[in-house]
Amino acid sequence: MRVVALISGGKDSCFNMMQCVAAGHEIVALANLQPRDKDELDSYMYQTVGHDGISLYAEAMDLPLFRRFINGNAVIQDMQYSPTDGDEVEDLYLLLNEVKESIQFDAVAVGAILSDYQRIRVENVCSRLDCVSLAYLWRRNQTELLQEMIDCGINAIIIKTASLGLDPSVHLGQTLKEIQPHLLKSKQKYSINVCGEGGEYETFTLDCPLFFKSIVLDEHETVTHSNDAIAPVGYLKLKKLHLVKKSKYGGSWSGAVEVSRVRRQREQLEGVAVKAPIDYLSELADCNKADCCDGRDEICPHQKIEEATNLGVEASTFSSNSSNCSGGGGGNSDIESFDTRSKGTFYPYQ
Repeated sequence: MRVVALISGGKDSCFNMMQCVAAGHEIVALANLQPRDKDELDSYMYQTVGHDGISLYAEAMDLPLFRRFINGNAVIQDMQYSPTDGDEVEDLYLLLNEVKESIQFDAVAVGAILSDYQRIRVENVCSRLDCVSLAYLWRRNQTELLQEMIDCGINAIIIKTASLGLDPSVHLGQTLKEIQPHLLKSKQKYSINVCGEGGEYETFTLDCPLFFKSIVLDEHETVTHSNDAIAPVGYLKLKKLHLVKKSKYGGSWSGAVEVSRVRRQREQLEGVAVKAPIDYLSELADCNKADCCDGRDEICPHQKIEEATNLGVEASTFSSNSSNCSGGGGGNSDIESFDTRSKGTFYPYQ
């Protein structure tokens, strides 16, 4: 499918793009929502810290970048959502609708891992635009996921900390690899989410295998948002950055035909240990201790995969709704045909 990738600058959206390419999809454009006259917004939906560096992503990936200011607020804070004037979700709809006016696409890539609040709203927008959302990180084990990001060459730095166990004066600017041991210790001690899904920290990706040019941070300012003695909050304002061409790649290939883009994106992942959907299905089929069901076989959708495999049903017929069995999103663990999938639904294993 032709995919528009929602990017925040963080590790999750970048790694999800890699997953999309590994699954055979083509990234055709990037899309980002940015704050107006602020470094950061108190948004329920979007990461805005680090927005200063997003403009470099277009050249780094040699893809068109669409941006729009966030004008709305979280008007509807209930779990379910319907289109509402003035809500920040409508900014996402307007952004993607603008993309659709100039570039044809079938799916939207989103780096969601745990938030049903965000998932439901992205699904709502995609259903209105007659496309599907692809979230290959959805409900993944976060400890394993963080390790995979590091192993697959995601070079991201910490640009915000807001959690017990994280100190802005110590951890801001550290890479994922540098902070990983501390995150694992903090998970045991404070029960934090090692991928930052509880808002513990935010990241900015300087390089990943899909980049033709890497981003270099030349100058930044440390901003203290709160001096709380228990959980101080601080972030980096990215003041000056530049791009460096990676020796592996030559010049720009924007003028190449569409099929070349697909080929080049896949070539960029050669030699990278990124998993394809079939790898996850193999692991899930053997798993009865998944995070999403706490090992309770009676509600574990992964058993469906094993049962279907025994019956000769192809794994690709599964909707990712079956992975959302921990509540909040109205998950459905039934088998669905790829050709009859409903628009707006996450399909991470296809």
